Amino acid sequence: MMDKNREIKIMGIVNLTDNSYFAESRCLDTDGESDVDKILGRVSGMLENGAGIIDIGACSTRPGSEPVGKEMEWKRLEPALFEICKRFPGMEISIDTYWSDIVKRAFDLIGPFIVNDISSGEDDPAMLETVGKLGLPYIAMHKRGNPKTMQTLTEYNDVTEDLLEYFRKFSEKAEKAGITDWIPDPGFGFAKTIDQNYQLLRDLGRFKEFGRKILIGLSRKSMIFKLFGITPEESLPATQVLHYQALCNGADILRVHDVAEAARTVALYRKLS
Repeated sequence: MMDKNREIKIMGIVNLTDNSYFAESRCLDTDGESDVDKILGRVSGMLENGAGIIDIGACSTRPGSEPVGKEMEWKRLEPALFEICKRFPGMEISIDTYWSDIVKRAFDLIGPFIVNDISSGEDDPAMLETVGKLGLPYIAMHKRGNPKTMQTLTEYNDVTEDLLEYFRKFSEKAEKAGITDWIPDPGFGFAKTIDQNYQLLRDLGRFKEFGRKILIGLSRKSMIFKLFGITPEESLPATQVLHYQALCNGADILRVHDVAEAARTVALYRKLS
């Protein structure tokens, strides 16, 4: 049984995009600019409801999405980061990006933060070196291909063992780049079948071999709504079931759209464990 008293953090999602799969998380105005009032309102509500980290992304990374380019990404990020840090000083922020240049610009603007990279450094060869030099915490997610061209691949011999081997190799790359604080994210929904996603969730405890916190992103994902033939908007109850199971299996960080509900799930997990 996992330690129910371990530190568990809820990471609230703020999307500075117009095409993220859950519309309520989008924080752009009708002109495609960052809606600062909506962003600040969403962040404030998440912090009040129990978020320990706010994850900000300005490029949708859902499978099939079009990349916006790093200049547009920064145009959306810069005013949001500036206002958030001014309103909520000291808040823990992660930035969802695979561009090392975005990492450098954000560091110059707000100082240290968590880098949340869906590509584990594969989409930008300078990413790991940049993170290592800046001494930033790093979330390494497993995916195959890029969001635009990604297809579900089924030729894993054993999806869990294949991912463990992927992170073993990443650990060597991180050490070489000087990254001491990194967090594995299995990448639920990225180039995996529905059944493979659920196998990974069952096997989540095996990722403890790295001696690091484990982040999971299950919130309203296709492994739920495609399984039941529903929409992301209808997927909250099932999301909470999966969050509870993830906690039982060792998850330390829940990346979520719905902070209040996730916080209640954590409380129930502690009560029942």
